[in-house]
Amino acid sequence: MTEDCCAPSGNVMILACSGASNVGQLANQAAVELTREGVGKMFCLAGVGGHLGGFVRSAKDVPEMVAIDGCEIGCARAILDHAEVPVKNCVLITGLGIEKNKDLVPKREEIDQVKEAVKKVCKEDGPAQGAGSSGGCCCCS
Repeated sequence: MTEDCCAPSGNVMILACSGASNVGQLANQAAVELTREGVGKMFCLAGVGGHLGGFVRSAKDVPEMVAIDGCEIGCARAILDHAEVPVKNCVLITGLGIEKNKDLVPKREEIDQVKEAVKKVCKEDGPAQGAGSSGGCCCCS
C-alpha cells in the first residue's frame, strides 16, 4: 500500500525540507502548492530518511526530482545522500536571498519566489544550473 499511495504520478517528485524555521516552512508550503498546481508531486522525505524500502525505491526510480532545502545545512540533500538516492536537482532557499529565521509563518511573496525557482529547475535538462546565477540552486548531480 505504501508504494501505491506515495508513488509519483509520472511527473516531478518534490522532496522538501520542513524544518523549524521560516525557510523550512517555505520549502514545505511551496511543495504543497506546486503539488496542488500539478507541477509535480510532493513525496515523503521522512520515509526516505527512515530507509523505508518502498520510499527509497520510488525515489531512486523516479525520472525527475527536485529537492528543496531551506538552508545551507542541507537536510534534504543529506537524507537523500544517506539513502543513496541520486539527487538530480535542488533549490536552496537561502541562496535565493531569503534569510533564515525562526518565524514559522511563510510570507506569500517568498513562497512564490521559491515556487518560481523550483519551476525553473524543473524546466531545465539535467542538474539545476541555469538558476545558479541567482544562487538559488545547487548543482546536485
